[in-house]
Amino acid sequence: MHAFREVETAAYCPRKLYYRLRDTEDEETPEQVKKRRELAFEYDRLLSVEGALADEPVAVTPTQYRANLGCARASIDYWDELVDPTSRDVFLRGRDCYGVVHKILETEPPTPSLVFGGQPPEQGIWEPQSVRLVAAAKALSWERELSVDRAVAEYPGYGVVREIDIDARRTAAYRSAQRTASAIDGPPAKTKNRSKCGTCDYRDQCGVNTRSLRSLLGR
Repeated sequence: MHAFREVETAAYCPRKLYYRLRDTEDEETPEQVKKRRELAFEYDRLLSVEGALADEPVAVTPTQYRANLGCARASIDYWDELVDPTSRDVFLRGRDCYGVVHKILETEPPTPSLVFGGQPPEQGIWEPQSVRLVAAAKALSWERELSVDRAVAEYPGYGVVREIDIDARRTAAYRSAQRTASAIDGPPAKTKNRSKCGTCDYRDQCGVNTRSLRSLLGR
C-alpha cells in the first residue's frame, strides 16, 4: 500500500520516488507551504477585509487574488463548506492508498480537497496532483462505502480553486502510478525531462547534469 504522496511522485518522476523511499529522514514541509495552506481556511476574510492580503504569502496582486476567489465562489455550489469544512486534515486509509486529506466537503457525495502550496497551471491541474487527488477520492470512497466522483484542488497562494472529475482517464493514470511505485526496487532510469531536476532535493545523488540556457548556448 502506498501513500498519496508516493503515487504522486511516481507520476512525476519514478527516480525521485526511489530516492525518497530510500531516505529514512522525514521530509519537513516548507514554511511557506504551511502558511499558504492556512490561507485555504481564510478565504472569506481575505475577500472581505481591506488590507487582509498585505502580509500574506500570496503570489499575485490583491486585485487578482480577489478576482480569482470571486470566480471560484460564483462557480461552485459548496463555497460555505470549502471555507469552513466539517472535516479538516483527515487521515484516510483506502484499499490501495493512504494519506491525509486537507478537507472533506460534506456534499452529496462527499468531496475530498487537497491544498497545494505551488502555482496552478493555466488550465486544469498538474498531472501528478491529479493522481494524488484520485488516490484521495478512492480512499474516501473505500472508507465511506460509496462512489466519489469529483475532487478539488486548491492553490491558496493564487486564490485558485479547481474541480476535477474522477473519470476513466484520471483513474488510469492513477493505476499506472500505482504500478510504477510498486515496481520500484532499484533506481529507475533518469527522466528525459531535465526541467524537473533543477529544484529536486535528490539531484546530486541522482547525478543528473542541469545546465543553464547560457551554458547550452556556449556563452
